Amino acid sequence: MKKLFIFVLFLSFQVGAAVKYLPGEYKVDPDHTRVGFLIQHFMISLVEGRFNDVKGTLVLAPKFTDSSVEAIVDINSVDTAVKKRDEDLLSERFFDAIKYPTMSLKSKKFKGKPEAFTLVADLTIKDVTKEVTFKGAYTGEMSDPWGNDRVAINMTAKINRKDFHINYNEKASNGPAIGDEVTIIVRGDGVKKGSAAK
Repeated sequence: MKKLFIFVLFLSFQVGAAVKYLPGEYKVDPDHTRVGFLIQHFMISLVEGRFNDVKGTLVLAPKFTDSSVEAIVDINSVDTAVKKRDEDLLSERFFDAIKYPTMSLKSKKFKGKPEAFTLVADLTIKDVTKEVTFKGAYTGEMSDPWGNDRVAINMTAKINRKDFHINYNEKASNGPAIGDEVTIIVRGDGVKKGSAAK
């Protein structure tokens, strides 16, 4: 009897934890979507930042691996919580935002299942487009208080900034002032086209 109770409890948890997959075309919700990054600083700590202005479309196909995503990020929306650092990032030493005001992502292939997928996509930063692999998860759908069908995904990837001509190379006493490897973190919400949202 005890074993049966444990089994039923386990089964209930699994059912409750299931994530409903809702195919459709979704517009990225910029108010609830962030593209963030982490980079090593002075060899001993991390600097965290994000871009606050993201636009794009996520298409969840009935067969998940046929899905697609496109996004454009406004470089001028960079936010590390330090104004001088943000201004430096916009300069020619880093993103050169006057010449390259946006970066973009365009999917090439989804692999796996919604709850644990791999996305191969072309990432364009400055004048360079390279193929990047993201690890991600579709985290569910819901109807929000305004009557919109909404879905969310989370993704992460790692890139080398120098591959994208971000070649800042100043030194600190113990080595490079910043690392070469950048972790990209995407937390995205999408609103289904044709639902209540404008």
